[in-house]
Amino acid sequence: MIHSVRGTVLEINLDHAVVEVGGVGLGVFATPNTLAGLRRGETARLATSMIVREESLTLFGFADAEERELFTLLQTVSGIGPRLALATLAVLEPDTLRRAIADGDLAVLTRIPGVGRKSAERLVVELRDKVTAPEPAGAAGEQARMPAPVLGPRDQVVEALVGLGFTARPAEQAVDAVLAATPDVDSQALLRTALSSLGRSR
Repeated sequence: MIHSVRGTVLEINLDHAVVEVGGVGLGVFATPNTLAGLRRGETARLATSMIVREESLTLFGFADAEERELFTLLQTVSGIGPRLALATLAVLEPDTLRRAIADGDLAVLTRIPGVGRKSAERLVVELRDKVTAPEPAGAAGEQARMPAPVLGPRDQVVEALVGLGFTARPAEQAVDAVLAATPDVDSQALLRTALSSLGRSR
């Protein structure tokens, strides 16, 4: 099992990065938010999970071990494979996901592409006892303990595009144009469409 990789980022693509480790370029699939934190030519360290299939070995990368643990836990649910688990983490931050499962919040869970009401109910039933909802900060010291703001889908996609090498202004304009045309588009489709638009304008 490969638990982490550390090396120079050679490529950043729509759904994966290539990290050079010991002279070998490893393809690592990751969420747009994780990819947005990488920079070509710079050293990066990712927590990883390797999925072994008869015909392939696939490496998934995460910003930290917490995301990797949730990725593994999600796959214990019937019908949830690695791709859907990764899509879940692309749409929901770890704290948001744990809270939605603990609270049985189906409205939040069905925001995940490919997860309908029945799948959301299965997530709650099978994982509710395995996750701990994050505790709300108390009044005393709340500001000091307050986590960093969770980026909305628009800002996540803009960051992902910047991570792919586009400058902030054109990235924002491309994302806003897609949202104006299709307000209900999901994060993955938003990223794909905006990237396509930027590619045509280059």
